[in-house]
Amino acid sequence: MVYRRTHQVVKRLAARRSAILAAAREAAAEGGMAAVQIAPVAIRANVAAGTVYRYFPSKAELISELISEVSRDELAAIRRAADAAPGPSSALAAAVTTVAVHTLSQRRLAWGILAEPVDVDVSASRLASRREIAGEIAARIDAAVRAGHLPAQDTSLAATALLGALHEALVGPLAPDNLEDPVKMRDAVQTVTLLALRAVGVMDARARGLVVQQTLLPTTKALVGA
Repeated sequence: MVYRRTHQVVKRLAARRSAILAAAREAAAEGGMAAVQIAPVAIRANVAAGTVYRYFPSKAELISELISEVSRDELAAIRRAADAAPGPSSALAAAVTTVAVHTLSQRRLAWGILAEPVDVDVSASRLASRREIAGEIAARIDAAVRAGHLPAQDTSLAATALLGALHEALVGPLAPDNLEDPVKMRDAVQTVTLLALRAVGVMDARARGLVVQQTLLPTTKALVGA
Protein backbone atom coordinates (compact mmCIF):
# COMPACT_ATOMS: atom_id res chain seq x y z
CA MET A 1 0.00 0.00 0.00
CA VAL A 2 1.31 3.44 -0.95
CA TYR A 3 1.55 5.73 2.06
CA ARG A 4 -0.28 9.03 1.72
CA ARG A 5 0.14 11.82 4.20
CA THR A 6 -3.07 12.82 5.89
CA HIS A 7 -4.22 16.41 5.91
CA GLN A 8 -3.28 16.72 9.59
CA VAL A 9 0.22 15.40 8.94
CA VAL A 10 0.72 17.85 6.09
CA LYS A 11 -0.48 20.70 8.31
CA ARG A 12 1.85 19.63 11.11
CA LEU A 13 4.84 19.44 8.79
CA ALA A 14 4.05 22.86 7.29
CA ALA A 15 3.64 24.34 10.77
CA ARG A 16 7.01 22.97 11.86
CA ARG A 17 8.69 24.37 8.76
CA SER A 18 7.08 27.75 9.41
CA ALA A 19 8.24 27.66 13.02
CA ILE A 20 11.83 27.03 11.93
CA LEU A 21 11.72 29.92 9.48
CA ALA A 22 10.12 32.19 12.09
CA ALA A 23 12.91 31.30 14.51
CA ALA A 24 15.52 32.05 11.85
CA ARG A 25 13.87 35.39 11.12
CA GLU A 26 13.85 36.33 14.80
CA ALA A 27 17.52 35.40 15.09
CA ALA A 28 18.44 37.48 12.04
CA ALA A 29 16.38 40.45 13.24
CA GLU A 30 18.17 40.40 16.60
CA GLY A 31 21.71 39.48 15.65
CA GLY A 32 22.03 39.63 11.88
CA MET A 33 22.67 36.68 9.58
CA ALA A 34 25.59 35.58 11.73
CA ALA A 35 23.02 34.59 14.35
CA VAL A 36 21.26 32.20 11.97
CA GLN A 37 22.90 28.95 13.03
CA ILE A 38 21.21 25.56 13.00
CA ALA A 39 21.46 24.72 16.72
CA PRO A 40 20.25 28.10 18.09
CA VAL A 41 17.45 28.22 15.51
CA ALA A 42 16.39 24.71 16.57
CA ILE A 43 16.20 25.82 20.19
CA ARG A 44 14.11 28.85 19.27
CA ALA A 45 11.77 26.68 17.21
CA ASN A 46 11.58 24.07 19.98
CA VAL A 47 12.75 21.25 17.72
CA ALA A 48 15.86 19.11 17.49
CA ALA A 49 18.74 20.25 15.30
CA GLY A 50 18.24 17.12 13.22
CA THR A 51 14.66 18.23 12.52
CA VAL A 52 15.95 21.51 11.10
CA TYR A 53 18.26 19.56 8.80
CA ARG A 54 15.34 17.47 7.55
CA TYR A 55 13.64 20.61 6.30
CA PHE A 56 16.78 22.53 5.35
CA PRO A 57 19.75 20.24 4.63
CA SER A 58 22.28 23.07 5.05
CA LYS A 59 22.61 26.51 6.58
CA ALA A 60 22.80 27.94 3.07
CA GLU A 61 19.38 26.50 2.26
CA LEU A 62 17.90 27.82 5.52
CA ILE A 63 19.22 31.34 4.95
CA SER A 64 18.26 31.29 1.27
CA GLU A 65 14.69 30.32 2.14
CA LEU A 66 14.62 33.00 4.85
CA ILE A 67 15.65 35.60 2.28
CA SER A 68 12.97 34.35 -0.10
CA GLU A 69 10.27 34.38 2.57
CA VAL A 70 11.06 37.90 3.80
CA SER A 71 11.15 39.13 0.22
CA ARG A 72 7.81 37.49 -0.60
CA ASP A 73 6.25 39.21 2.40
CA GLU A 74 7.66 42.57 1.33
CA LEU A 75 6.53 42.10 -2.26
CA ALA A 76 3.02 41.21 -1.11
CA ALA A 77 2.92 44.33 1.07
CA ILE A 78 4.11 46.50 -1.83
CA ARG A 79 1.39 45.11 -4.10
CA ARG A 80 -1.35 45.55 -1.50
CA ALA A 81 -0.37 49.17 -0.91
CA ALA A 82 -0.02 49.99 -4.59
CA ASP A 83 -3.23 48.21 -5.61
CA ALA A 84 -5.17 50.15 -2.97
CA ALA A 85 -3.97 53.50 -4.34
CA PRO A 86 -6.42 55.62 -6.37
CA GLY A 87 -4.18 56.06 -9.42
CA PRO A 88 -0.85 55.07 -11.01
CA SER A 89 1.16 57.93 -9.49
CA SER A 90 -0.27 57.21 -6.06
CA ALA A 91 0.46 53.52 -6.59
CA LEU A 92 4.11 54.30 -7.32
CA ALA A 93 4.32 56.50 -4.22
CA ALA A 94 2.74 53.73 -2.15
CA ALA A 95 5.19 51.15 -3.50
CA VAL A 96 8.21 53.32 -2.70
CA THR A 97 6.88 54.21 0.74
CA THR A 98 6.28 50.55 1.54
CA VAL A 99 9.85 49.61 0.60
CA ALA A 100 11.15 52.42 2.80
CA VAL A 101 8.95 51.50 5.75
CA HIS A 102 9.81 47.81 5.58
CA THR A 103 13.51 48.61 5.41
CA LEU A 104 13.42 51.00 8.36
CA SER A 105 11.14 48.95 10.57
CA GLN A 106 13.55 45.99 10.51
CA ARG A 107 16.93 47.45 9.62
CA ARG A 108 19.14 44.64 10.88
CA LEU A 109 17.07 42.03 9.08
CA ALA A 110 16.97 44.18 5.95
CA TRP A 111 20.76 44.50 5.95
CA GLY A 112 21.07 40.77 6.43
CA ILE A 113 18.79 40.10 3.49
CA LEU A 114 20.57 42.60 1.27
CA ALA A 115 24.29 42.51 1.84
CA GLU A 116 25.55 41.35 5.23
CA PRO A 117 28.55 39.04 4.71
CA VAL A 118 27.71 35.40 5.40
CA ASP A 119 29.87 32.30 5.31
CA VAL A 120 27.63 30.48 2.81
CA ASP A 121 26.61 31.38 -0.73
CA VAL A 122 23.15 32.97 -0.80
CA SER A 123 23.78 35.27 -3.77
CA ALA A 124 21.11 33.64 -5.94
CA SER A 125 18.38 34.27 -3.37
CA ARG A 126 19.53 37.83 -2.83
CA LEU A 127 19.54 38.54 -6.55
CA ALA A 128 16.09 37.01 -7.03
CA SER A 129 14.75 39.09 -4.15
CA ARG A 130 16.02 42.37 -5.57
CA ARG A 131 14.91 41.48 -9.08
CA GLU A 132 11.32 40.80 -8.01
CA ILE A 133 10.96 43.98 -5.99
CA ALA A 134 12.64 46.10 -8.67
CA GLY A 135 10.29 44.51 -11.20
CA GLU A 136 7.26 45.53 -9.15
CA ILE A 137 8.49 49.12 -8.91
CA ALA A 138 9.22 49.11 -12.65
CA ALA A 139 5.65 47.99 -13.33
CA ARG A 140 4.33 50.89 -11.27
CA ILE A 141 6.57 53.39 -13.08
CA ASP A 142 5.47 51.93 -16.42
CA ALA A 143 1.79 52.29 -15.49
CA ALA A 144 2.34 55.95 -14.62
CA VAL A 145 4.20 56.52 -17.90
CA ARG A 146 1.40 54.90 -19.92
CA ALA A 147 -1.15 57.06 -18.10
CA GLY A 148 0.77 60.16 -19.14
CA HIS A 149 1.75 61.03 -15.58
CA LEU A 150 5.49 60.53 -16.16
CA PRO A 151 7.85 61.13 -19.10
CA ALA A 152 8.95 58.13 -21.17
CA GLN A 153 11.98 56.42 -19.66
CA ASP A 154 13.77 53.12 -19.18
CA THR A 155 11.49 51.91 -16.40
CA SER A 156 13.64 48.90 -15.51
CA LEU A 157 16.75 51.03 -15.07
CA ALA A 158 14.82 53.68 -13.16
CA ALA A 159 13.36 51.10 -10.79
CA THR A 160 16.76 49.55 -10.15
CA ALA A 161 18.25 52.97 -9.43
CA LEU A 162 15.42 53.87 -7.06
CA LEU A 163 15.69 50.61 -5.15
CA GLY A 164 19.45 51.01 -4.82
CA ALA A 165 19.05 54.57 -3.58
CA LEU A 166 16.45 53.54 -0.99
CA HIS A 167 18.59 50.74 0.40
CA GLU A 168 21.79 52.78 0.44
CA ALA A 169 20.12 55.71 2.17
CA LEU A 170 18.20 53.72 4.77
CA VAL A 171 20.26 50.66 5.63
CA GLY A 172 23.63 50.90 3.88
CA PRO A 173 26.91 51.82 5.59
CA LEU A 174 26.22 55.54 5.09
CA ALA A 175 22.68 55.43 6.52
CA PRO A 176 22.01 57.56 9.63
CA ASP A 177 22.20 55.81 12.99
CA ASN A 178 19.22 57.44 14.66
CA LEU A 179 16.33 56.20 12.53
CA GLU A 180 14.73 54.12 15.30
CA ASP A 181 13.00 57.28 16.53
CA PRO A 182 9.44 57.27 15.07
CA VAL A 183 9.54 60.93 14.05
CA LYS A 184 12.92 60.58 12.34
CA MET A 185 11.71 57.39 10.70
CA ARG A 186 8.66 59.17 9.31
CA ASP A 187 10.79 62.06 8.05
CA ALA A 188 13.21 59.64 6.39
CA VAL A 189 10.37 57.79 4.64
CA GLN A 190 8.97 61.06 3.36
CA THR A 191 12.36 62.30 2.20
CA VAL A 192 13.28 59.20 0.20
CA THR A 193 9.79 58.89 -1.28
CA LEU A 194 9.91 62.52 -2.43
CA LEU A 195 13.38 61.96 -3.87
CA ALA A 196 12.20 58.88 -5.78
CA LEU A 197 9.14 60.60 -7.23
CA ARG A 198 11.16 63.61 -8.36
CA ALA A 199 13.76 61.31 -9.90
CA VAL A 200 11.27 59.65 -12.26
CA GLY A 201 9.73 62.96 -13.31
CA VAL A 202 6.91 63.85 -10.92
CA MET A 203 6.67 67.63 -10.62
CA ASP A 204 7.62 68.92 -7.17
CA ALA A 205 4.20 70.14 -6.04
CA ARG A 206 2.55 66.90 -7.15
CA ALA A 207 5.30 64.82 -5.59
CA ARG A 208 4.84 66.57 -2.25
CA GLY A 209 1.11 65.96 -2.40
CA LEU A 210 1.64 62.26 -3.06
CA VAL A 211 4.04 62.02 -0.12
CA VAL A 212 1.53 63.65 2.22
CA GLN A 213 -1.13 61.26 0.95
CA GLN A 214 1.06 58.30 1.93
CA THR A 215 1.50 59.52 5.51
CA LEU A 216 -2.26 59.29 5.95
CA LEU A 217 -2.46 55.58 5.10
CA PRO A 218 -3.20 53.41 8.17
CA THR A 219 -0.53 50.85 7.27
CA THR A 220 2.15 53.52 6.98
CA LYS A 221 1.07 55.15 10.24
CA ALA A 222 1.26 51.84 12.08
CA LEU A 223 4.67 50.91 10.72
CA VAL A 224 6.36 54.25 11.36
CA GLY A 225 4.62 54.87 14.65
CA ALA A 226 3.03 58.12 13.51
